[in-house]
Amino acid sequence: MGAGGPGDTGVGPRYEVSGASLECALRAHVAALSACRRCGFSDPAVVPVVSRARAPLVMLVGQAPGQVEIGASRPFAGRAGRTLFRWLARAGLDEAAARDQVYIAAITRCYPGPSPSGRGDRVPSPHEQELCASWLEAELELIKPALLIPVGRLAISRFLGPRPMHELVGRRHERPAADGGELARVIPLPHPSGASSWVNVPRNRALLNRSLALLGHEFRALGLTPALARV
Repeated sequence: MGAGGPGDTGVGPRYEVSGASLECALRAHVAALSACRRCGFSDPAVVPVVSRARAPLVMLVGQAPGQVEIGASRPFAGRAGRTLFRWLARAGLDEAAARDQVYIAAITRCYPGPSPSGRGDRVPSPHEQELCASWLEAELELIKPALLIPVGRLAISRFLGPRPMHELVGRRHERPAADGGELARVIPLPHPSGASSWVNVPRNRALLNRSLALLGHEFRALGLTPALARV
């Protein structure tokens, strides 16, 4: 997925934030991303799903939007999203606050279609992931998030490598910032989809609870507040 056009090289746009606010830079980025047709899906309804956050300190990165997200034009709008936002509420951010204060990205931004198995959505192909990667790289460079929340195995592997989930969930990790500056904290979460049975294992549920406690600490340290507290 990228800015679609006959001369599109597959390299995402680059923006200079100096002289312009992050909000303005993100608006320009989202406008370009929304016009993306790089993957060439045949269904004209399959278009990129974008985040509404414009001054975020935190990025959450999922796998790819589902069919419900395409209809709703917002990330995590379906059943998996309801589970995810229940988790984030336990960490101190209700859904409205999370959507406003957390930039929600994904490994790919278009609905990839149903899984051939008939259970859940298809995992984006390596080629689709490659085509879409520059959008995520641009967002990391723009936002320079203090906290990254990869959700699900595909996103976790992108930031922490292909290690077993039980070695990663429930812990706080660090990775170099996009500008080589201060380290970004990384707290992974399992995928909230009902197609994933990982979280149903008791020891894994304990790891999820530990991740949510860590997220709560980070949200408070960054000054993120629930929507009701900002009324």
